[in-house]
Amino acid sequence: MEHHAVDFTLQHLIALLPLLVTSLTAVVVMLAIAAKRNHALTFILSVVGLNLALLSLIPALEVAPLEVTPLLLIDTFACYYMALVLAASLACVTLIHAYLGGESGKGYPGNREELYLLVLLSAAGGLVLVSAQHLAGLFIGLELLSVPTYGMIAYAFFNKRSLEAGIKYMVLSAAGSAFLLFGMALLYAESGNLAFADIGASLARESSQLVQIGIGMMLIGLAFKLSLVPFHLWTPDVYEGAPAPVAAFLATASKVAVFAVLLRLYQISPAMSGGWLSDLLTLIAIASILFGNLLALLQNNLKRLLGYSSIAHFGYLLVALIASKGLAVEAVGVYLATYVLTSLGAFGVITLMSTPYSGRDADALYEYRGLFWRRPYLTAVLTVMMLSLAGIPLTAGFIGKFYVIAAGVEAQLWWLLGAMVLGSAIGVFYYLRVMVTLFMREPNMHRHDAPFDWGQRAGGIMLLVVALLAFIIGVHPQPLLELVQHAGLVALVQ
Repeated sequence: MEHHAVDFTLQHLIALLPLLVTSLTAVVVMLAIAAKRNHALTFILSVVGLNLALLSLIPALEVAPLEVTPLLLIDTFACYYMALVLAASLACVTLIHAYLGGESGKGYPGNREELYLLVLLSAAGGLVLVSAQHLAGLFIGLELLSVPTYGMIAYAFFNKRSLEAGIKYMVLSAAGSAFLLFGMALLYAESGNLAFADIGASLARESSQLVQIGIGMMLIGLAFKLSLVPFHLWTPDVYEGAPAPVAAFLATASKVAVFAVLLRLYQISPAMSGGWLSDLLTLIAIASILFGNLLALLQNNLKRLLGYSSIAHFGYLLVALIASKGLAVEAVGVYLATYVLTSLGAFGVITLMSTPYSGRDADALYEYRGLFWRRPYLTAVLTVMMLSLAGIPLTAGFIGKFYVIAAGVEAQLWWLLGAMVLGSAIGVFYYLRVMVTLFMREPNMHRHDAPFDWGQRAGGIMLLVVALLAFIIGVHPQPLLELVQHAGLVALVQ
């Protein structure tokens, strides 16, 4: 341990820059709130901080791969997922600004500034998680990611749905963490190590029953966070109750971070792949794909529909995880990027349609009837997002699905691919249903609407950028694919 303490050089500092900048931003925002409550200032500080953190990835990449303390490993893989988490957090911050009433005096009845602080803390947790190479790092990152989200979900406290969602998520998340810790304890008991690579090495020699149970329990803990069937029961309620930008954060940044660490664990420790654990994951994947899609068919609430569809999307991602060779790591990288983009767009439209001072969010499908005739450009954004989620060609979602299917074919996982094709077919139906709703003529009724100048606000500009990106990646995916190819786990598996 002393050896590590002496060697902490400037390089380590540079490698840690994204995390340090994010944490510093959180501190600055906290001090700013303590000094004087000012919504616009808090927003600007958060955005500047997150942008600086994104920029600091460039020097961090130059010193990567580098082990910073035994807990964290900053490599190209970590940097790629850090970029995803930071970009998603940045988008969510602009959505929060639009949601909490922007610059206008009328707005959210409670304190608005703390929500930014919670997002920054949670993002810092995500950064720790994606660079964790040690079970302690994994747990610290996961808790730092999860604890602020309890507060974020219940932030619209005057809405009892939101409070209920916060409590549900907290209780179930705690249960997930308990499973995770117990699994880690069993792994440690057997291997005497907490670092992923060492656990992998010591388990490669012989894999006892205890290890299998330990890994199984850890998978249950992570499956809770990723809302895979049968640990998905909280998802639709929490998505529906959480304020729209927070639901966007949950669906993107938090899930990406957890999936990245699961991928690293799975790739480094050979005990994870093969045997009955692969069979268990296969069952979970098939169940997630089918249940997620079938339950989404029945929804008349857009947020619940997106909640169930996210269960299905992580089912698709498991196909690439189980394949685990060849294209798999690339497929996960491409799919997560396209999924984040699309989810941000879909939740972004809900955010701009909703205002927290008029009761609940605009998430019922009937509120979107005839949106095309009132807000044509906003409808175009939502249409692109639905097409991309359905995996229609010329959208980003198609590229992601194509890669995952390629990884599955390469590993010859025919059952999983069958489930995926079936699930995608069901998915097309309910995504198209949302799109059809947008173009219907509607009876005149009281409804939520996005402000007329939504495109000139921070959240609106971000939405238009997201829609454009979803289309550009669908037509010309090469830059993204090159990025992902550089972000492999090559440095680890020497």
